[in-house]
Parts: sequence; C-alpha cells; structure tokens
Amino acid sequence: MSSRAEVITPNALRDWALPSGADSKYARGNVVVIGGARKTPGAALLAGVSALRVGAGRLTLGVAESVAIPLAVAVPESGVVGLAETASGSLQGTGIEHMGRELERADVVIVGSGLDDADEAAALIRTLLPLVGDETRVVLDAYALTAVAGSPSLTQPWAGRLVFTPNKSEAATLLERGLDDLENDRQFDDAVAAIAERYGAVVTCFQVVAAPGGERWHIGSGQGGLGTSGSGDVLAGAIGGLLARGAAPDQAACWGTHLHATAGDRLAARIGPTGYLARELIDELPSVLVELGQRV
Repeated sequence: MSSRAEVITPNALRDWALPSGADSKYARGNVVVIGGARKTPGAALLAGVSALRVGAGRLTLGVAESVAIPLAVAVPESGVVGLAETASGSLQGTGIEHMGRELERADVVIVGSGLDDADEAAALIRTLLPLVGDETRVVLDAYALTAVAGSPSLTQPWAGRLVFTPNKSEAATLLERGLDDLENDRQFDDAVAAIAERYGAVVTCFQVVAAPGGERWHIGSGQGGLGTSGSGDVLAGAIGGLLARGAAPDQAACWGTHLHATAGDRLAARIGPTGYLARELIDELPSVLVELGQRV
C-alpha cells in the first residue's frame, strides 16, 4: 500500500496558494463549532478563535448551555448558542436541532472540540447528518471521531468534503486496531492512508496527511511541544478556517498542519521545546500566513 509522499515546504505551499481577496465576513466564510461540554468549554474556544485567526469571517459556537454566556463574553467576536446538556454537563446528542438555521448556512462545521461523552457524541453525529448543508465542509475531531469509528457508511454523505484530525489513539480506534500495533507500524503512512480510504476523508495525523485518492504529504516542521492540551483543537480550527475561505479539503489539511507545526517551532525557539500553551499557537498563525505570502 506504500506510496511516495510529497514533502510540504514553504515553497510548495506558495505554489499552492490559498483563496484570498474576500472583502466581507460572509465571503470569508461562516464557521460553526459544535463542542464545549461544561468541563471543557475552552476546547471550543480554541478551535473557534483559531478559525478566525487564519481568516474565517464569521463564527458561531454551539456549546453546553451552562457555559454559553461565559464563552460569549470570552469570545465577543462569536455568536454563541447554548445547547441542551446532560446532568453531568455533556452535550445531549439530540439537542442541536434548533441550530438548524446556523448549520444550513455554515460553510464549515467543526465537531468534537470539547465533547466528552462517546455515546452522546454518536447521537450528535446522527442528528447532525440531515442538518448540514449539501455543500458544507465538515471537520471531525476528538470524540466525534470515536463516534464514527467502525461505521464508515455514517460519513458517506460527507465524502469529498470531510477532514479528520485524529491523534494516534483516535487513529487506532478508527482502524479498530490496538494503539501499540499502530505505534509499532513501520508504515505509519499506510495506516493514515487506510483511514482516509475507509472513511472518505482527508486525514491529518502526526505530520502525515492522506487523501482518499491515495495522495500523501509529509509536513517537515513541528516537534514534541505540540503534544499539549488543546493543541489538537487549534489544528482543527485552523483547518476549518481555511476551508471556510474556500480551500479544498486536502489543501486546508496540508496548510493547516504546516501552520500549526510552524507555530510550534516558533514557540519552541522562544519559550522552550515544551511548556508553551495551545492558546499561544493561535497568535502565531497570522504571521506565518503572511510570511508565506497569504492574506489573512
């Protein structure tokens, strides 16, 4: 199954320029983030602000009702919708129906940042399927990935407009393999490509990006400091924001993974190889884009 992968460099990205030139928030794309349980509202915040930092124009956060007002204050640039939650503060899987109007007009929906209940997440994905517009791109992260693991037919309606952002544990779950087996696999690229093919999604995992058609890319930057709480939410948000601007799923995944990794490199040089925070990655994203010749 091995296939030669293209190494993503700054020059390669400059030759694969992002869509730009939009002059209104609607033309720059409308992003909806669904996540943010009572215990983890910051994950939705990180994803949403990251999407804005790479140039998305409009943001709505769908989060647990108990944290909606604090998040609306923390992110005044965003609309915030409080969603029904369980007694323990997890989002109820069937509680997103009243977000129908927001979901219909969304250019991108990011699902998973701050979800904390696998069963409710599975119910949420099933509720979401008929509510998302036919042209809307979808990014699945964290518990949203667990929700579709073993059920590739579930994501079929989103094939061609879907991006997965798993960590290694989530990748193993998607492949229904043990984590040790995946980590010992000398052909880790093949594992990522197998997820892409199985679920009809572009997949980015640990500096490897794969598309369902067999294309693969390696991201040359990044280091261990990215393994910190909230880092994956920043990545999902950056990819979602680039999709909102009009990038194709493979382009958004390659650009977003590079931006995320390069932001980590800069913080490692300034702060140290570990110890920087996920929210600090977000502030680096616009300057990396500018240096690559892209308007934010």
